[in-house]
Amino acid sequence: MNTKTFDFPFIVFSIIISVFGAIIGMQLITSLGITPNTSIIGALIAMLIARIPMKMFYKYRSIENQNLIQTSISAATFGAANSLLIPIGIPFVMGMPELIIPMLIGSGLALLVDVFILYKVFDSKLFSADETWPPGVATAEALKAGDEGGSKAKFLGIGIVGGLVGSHFGVAMSAFGVAFIGNIWALLMFGIGLLLRGYSDSLFGVDLNAYYIPHGMMIGAGSVALLQFILVLVKSKKEKNPDNVQEGEHINSRTDSDIKKGFGIGFVLYLIAAAILAVISGIIGDMSVLQIVMFIVFAAFAALASEIIVGIAAMHSGWFPAFAVTLIALLLGMMLGFPPVALALLTGFTAATGPAFADLGYDFKSGAILRKDQKTAMELFGRRQQLKSSLIGFGVAIAMVSLFHNSFFSQDLVPPVDHVYAATIDSGLSGNIGMLLLLWAIPGAIIQLIGGPKRQMGILFATGLLIVNPIAGWAVIAGILIRFIVLKVKGQEAENAMYTMAAGFIAGDAIYSFFTSLWKVK
Repeated sequence: MNTKTFDFPFIVFSIIISVFGAIIGMQLITSLGITPNTSIIGALIAMLIARIPMKMFYKYRSIENQNLIQTSISAATFGAANSLLIPIGIPFVMGMPELIIPMLIGSGLALLVDVFILYKVFDSKLFSADETWPPGVATAEALKAGDEGGSKAKFLGIGIVGGLVGSHFGVAMSAFGVAFIGNIWALLMFGIGLLLRGYSDSLFGVDLNAYYIPHGMMIGAGSVALLQFILVLVKSKKEKNPDNVQEGEHINSRTDSDIKKGFGIGFVLYLIAAAILAVISGIIGDMSVLQIVMFIVFAAFAALASEIIVGIAAMHSGWFPAFAVTLIALLLGMMLGFPPVALALLTGFTAATGPAFADLGYDFKSGAILRKDQKTAMELFGRRQQLKSSLIGFGVAIAMVSLFHNSFFSQDLVPPVDHVYAATIDSGLSGNIGMLLLLWAIPGAIIQLIGGPKRQMGILFATGLLIVNPIAGWAVIAGILIRFIVLKVKGQEAENAMYTMAAGFIAGDAIYSFFTSLWKVK
């Protein structure tokens, strides 16, 4: 890769496309409550520009540069919508406009720490580049097909058409495609969770949400997952030696030392960011010293736990329960007795982490696929280049939200999820919510223990329970069955074609969702 990639014209183009992504993200999160995957769109734009017969566009013929462009637009979209606009919308909805700027500063700091941690731990034994990260696979396969053509382009094209057609008829094609490439046990639990949440009321007359079953399950599974993470870190294991690695086995580019530094320094940075938020928001004057200390420590812990849980779900399934994990942090904050103002800040601070972690993980996965078989030094160099592109996108996101949040709020355009957070804070805890959360945490913890840190069955089952989308559940189960049958009949030689076609399904679904979302807004 050319070290002069980031010249002035390239940076300007990255900023322009990031502005486009940030606008799309803010518009759709306030109008429809969703954030589209713009990675594929960014990749397609870069591929089209590369074909303009002018010298200034020649550098975009490089597949690595195309990947940098999609990294920028993706970061800007998710950063503006999920990590910034959602957090600052909470104090607005609660009638606390004076907290919008402090919340913007706090969520911006949390976002940057989120990115730092992902950069340090991506392709470690905890968040390996060899894991699924489905949207990242789709983007990389699209870029490769555009670059190579041939059978890869054919299978990808078939998959994209299938994704577009299936999505048009209401089939969750991303879920269907993920089933072709992900861990079968993790995805099976994800599918079962989706089906249980979708049909529990009609089949058993039980509303799982009313009894906080999904939330309790996630607390139990998440707690065990965090303990499993800690055990991996403290367990004395020799680093993998390339001489002892079997042929074809993935060698992680990040070590246990990188993991400890990433999460250790990251937690300290979260503590500092939470302390800054507490000071500039003025809640120090309204809370006791003990409450302030509890707020700072719990906010940092919730942010770290959020990104880990969200990251695990995103890595295995391509779906991340950021809203639900943030709601869990809010419920726990209420149980700790924080006042409403502190709860609003805690919720926004937690919401700022996770989505960027997952999205940048997808982008790094794309890069890892494109740089496959390169030496570790080149892979790390390429990842640093992607980090630069993501920082351009996140920087644009912070600037765009700072400049234009008032224009959205003045029209009462606020992410719908903010009304849920505000209503939860206003209503307070009632009944035996704490007991229900504790009760359902037990089976969640047991399932996570049974599956172990590799399968993450508890996290994925709880993720399914937290999402109301039974069609996606059927799509996952159907995909697993088809994958099993094809491999039985055709053998392992069919795996590559299935993999590329699955990436097409995910890409087609992303393209369809993107354009239909824009159409609905119009």
